[in-house]
Order: sequence, then C-alpha cells, then structure tokens
Amino acid sequence: MATETPAKATLQQRATHEIKELLILTAYLYVTLGAVIAVKAAVLHTAGIEFAPWGLAIVKALVLAKFILVGDAMKIGEGHTGPLIWPTLHKAVGFLLLLVILTIIEEAIVGLLHHRSIGNSLGDLFGARLEETLAGYLIMLLVLVPYFAFQVLDDALGKGRLVRMFFIEREPMTPK
Repeated sequence: MATETPAKATLQQRATHEIKELLILTAYLYVTLGAVIAVKAAVLHTAGIEFAPWGLAIVKALVLAKFILVGDAMKIGEGHTGPLIWPTLHKAVGFLLLLVILTIIEEAIVGLLHHRSIGNSLGDLFGARLEETLAGYLIMLLVLVPYFAFQVLDDALGKGRLVRMFFIEREPMTPK
C-alpha cells in the first residue's frame, strides 16, 4: 500500500512517509494476526487455558512491518511481469521467506538474551510445535497475498491511484 514519495523529498518528508507506511502496515498486520490470535484464544479458552497475548501481538506486528519495509528497500520480489497474479505471488513468497529467516534469527537472539542455547530456542519453533509453526507461516502467506496484491495493482494503475480510489474519491467510470 505504498504511496509515492517525490524523488527529491527532504529527509523529514522521507521519514514521515516511512513512519506512515510502518503504522499502516503494523495496523494491517495487527488486525489480521489479531483475528488469528482471537481464534486461538477462543479454542484454548474452551479447553480451560487462558491465553491473551495482545501486547505481544502489537509488538510482533510492528517487528514484522519493519522487516517488510526493509525487504521493500531491498527490492525483494521486484521485476516480475505478466498477469498481476505472478508478481503478487512472487512478492508474497519472497517476503514470506524473508520473514521466516528473520523470525528464526529473532528467536535465536531472544533465546540468547534469556540465556538459552540457539538449538533450544529454535527447538521451540521446529520441535514439538512444528505443525503450529508451519500453520503460522501459511497464515502469514495468506496475510501477505492481499497486501501485495493491493501494491501490485496500485503499481499497475499508477502509483497512489488505487489508494486514492479506495480512501479519497473514486474516479468516475468512463463508458467504453
């Protein structure tokens, strides 16, 4: 959902743009991941287990949003042409791989900060919780596809046009 910043933008304009992008992406991730957390909390509640990591969800959304913006700066998934489905899937899968790698690194660092070995930290992701981890990655792919579909469609229509059509004013349709 990136909006165009002028090529000669000042540092303050670029910083404002980046913060705006970070906040929009964080909100999107928090809402989508929050829905998954709500389902998980409901299922665990029926089993008598209390689970409500809402504060953790916003931090996770913020970290993932920052990772995505870093990947955007690295131009991950750029350069694909053809029908819009292909650049959308290319970007979604590329960013999913980036998020998987960065999440693994994050888990290892958090484990080290808590005086746990890297193997022990990653064992939480890939050991007994492997199915949960893989399901989480599948959900993340399903979250990324609409986000990048919006971006790819916006690029195809002309940067910023789709955002204007969605949130400001839809342009009148011209008869064929």
